[in-house]
Amino acid sequence: MRAGGVLMPITSLSSPHGIGSMGKEAYEFVDFLRDAGQTYWQLLPICPTSYGDSPYQSFSTFAGNPYLIDPEKLIEDGYLFRNELDSIDWETTPDRVNYEVMYKKRFPMLKKAVTRFLENPEKEYEKFIEDNGFWIEDYALFMALKDAHGGKSWQMWEDSVRLREKDTLEQMCREYRQQIDFWKAVQYLFKKQWDKLKAYANENGIFLIGDLPIYVALDSSDVWSRPSQFQLDKDLIPTEVAGCPPDGFSADGQLWGNPLFDWDAMKKDGYSWWIKRIEHIFSLFDVLRIDHFRGFAGYYAIPYKDKNARNGRWRKGPGMDLFKHIEKKLGRRKIIAEDLGFLTPDVRELLKECGYPGMKVLEFAFDSRDGDGNDYRPYRYPEKCIAYVGTHDNDTACGWMKTAPYKDRRIAKEYLGLSGREGYNWGMMRAIWASRADTAIVTSQDLLGLGSEARMNIPSTVGNNWVWRAMPGVFDKQLAKKIRGKMEIYARLPQ
Repeated sequence: MRAGGVLMPITSLSSPHGIGSMGKEAYEFVDFLRDAGQTYWQLLPICPTSYGDSPYQSFSTFAGNPYLIDPEKLIEDGYLFRNELDSIDWETTPDRVNYEVMYKKRFPMLKKAVTRFLENPEKEYEKFIEDNGFWIEDYALFMALKDAHGGKSWQMWEDSVRLREKDTLEQMCREYRQQIDFWKAVQYLFKKQWDKLKAYANENGIFLIGDLPIYVALDSSDVWSRPSQFQLDKDLIPTEVAGCPPDGFSADGQLWGNPLFDWDAMKKDGYSWWIKRIEHIFSLFDVLRIDHFRGFAGYYAIPYKDKNARNGRWRKGPGMDLFKHIEKKLGRRKIIAEDLGFLTPDVRELLKECGYPGMKVLEFAFDSRDGDGNDYRPYRYPEKCIAYVGTHDNDTACGWMKTAPYKDRRIAKEYLGLSGREGYNWGMMRAIWASRADTAIVTSQDLLGLGSEARMNIPSTVGNNWVWRAMPGVFDKQLAKKIRGKMEIYARLPQ
């Protein structure tokens, strides 16, 4: 089925409260997608952000981001008073997120709401805690301990806590019971709002695409609570960490720093952690994009103390064995494989065996060093793929047309027949809508014709990433009508 969709992080929605949330604007965006003839809303990871504000480096792969909880709905539920919300200055402009202020002011607001909630918890609360027991107790204790240690990484905690000695953990659970209850209640309030938003989207014919980073952060409850699942030494220090090798874009490669999975240990217990992880995310989303899919075929391992990725080496991943176990336990699920970059034969074979659709990015098609754009020219797209102009890691279409090398832009203009009359963004979007790809996803920034100022992320940089927000009222009926017309022309309207 041919379909269209839009990539739009919830944090990027407009809101009077400093950051996009699961409030009125999210429901209005669903209405916009419906009116625009879209089928999918693709999001970035919705887990809590840590230092650097990246949704790909989180304190938990299972938890929801507290910033996404809508304060207005807390007022509707009686857990927050109007004056308590209106008195907060979020110290930001409508087109940016101020994460520092968000951290300082969002949690005191949530603590007021949680205090009232816990005075008389909703009847569904107990079942929620029971259903999420696999991760939520460890996560809540981790966050309480992190606060108690001034935000320091768990690797800097005292040995008895860092090494999870039973008597010490029992004492910590008693000592920090109030704080633990806070973090658990926050997750309940998140899930309550999420379920309502997802139900509304589905009722309107919009399906949610989630984004799952392959790795988890070292400073996370995931690693602290289950160290045996990762490549750590006896002192729980990583032996090697994740990244990418040097290439034409980076002489030093990319040093991500995430701990690597101990695939041998995971195989022995039937990949139970991965199965729980996939099962959990499919309780939140209809479709799942797995980031850095090539890491399941072979992954790049870098010595822990290294300052760059030059001395890394390739190691064999779990391959198809992992996905056979997942499918056996959970059945066949709708998964998108992020297969961008240099693909070796083992990765291509894994993709073929899994049968998951891969990704095609139009901006990669005009690299003058390549000659013919490899597989990213639209005429080469298979039907079973997801086509993009760019992703959250790329410049916007209009930005790319200003910042890409001159020769690349010249090739793109000639190949796509671009002119400045309607806007380069529309010409590039038309190319993927017209392609054979079953699904075409465009970013909200490209729909709005925004430049590099609206770029979501520049990989391997820190600062000024993940902060863009749409201005109020930009997703209007006129724009929806125009997009719907394109969907009709390119046979991408929902059936």
